[in-house]
Amino acid sequence: MNTERLAVTLLRIFLALLFGVLVLFQTMSLPGQFAHMAQESPDFAYLRWPATAVTIFWVLCVQVVIVCTWKLLTLVKDDRIFSDAALGWVDAIVWAVAAGWVVLVGVFLYVGFNADDPGLPLLLFLLSVGATVLGLLMVVLRALLRRATTLRTDMEAVI
Repeated sequence: MNTERLAVTLLRIFLALLFGVLVLFQTMSLPGQFAHMAQESPDFAYLRWPATAVTIFWVLCVQVVIVCTWKLLTLVKDDRIFSDAALGWVDAIVWAVAAGWVVLVGVFLYVGFNADDPGLPLLLFLLSVGATVLGLLMVVLRALLRRATTLRTDMEAVI
């Protein structure tokens, strides 16, 4: 078994595991956590449902990235990664990261203007910068994939 096949197989195993854990978080952990927080801190109980919705949305964005990565791995395995089909899956990753980023920046601004302690706004700022880097990296990788796809198409036409 070559290294590429082993890496793809291992990555798929861990993507499936990660997806399953995220479903568990979406359905049980996050709603339960915010319900508990609302009971423990009645002053912030009004944030229960917005916080639940936002965090579940972020998990959904990660799940979209996982599914798209799975599909890209299928294209790698079938030696069709340099095709227009791959660009569609990369576009979906870019849009999922962008959607999560927009909501993250909104939460950062809300918390930043209402916080008494700088800890949480700084953490949200760090996450926003990380999400920005990830989104821009995906845009650059998409451009590289487009160039490689064009070169492969040109080479196949020559051959």
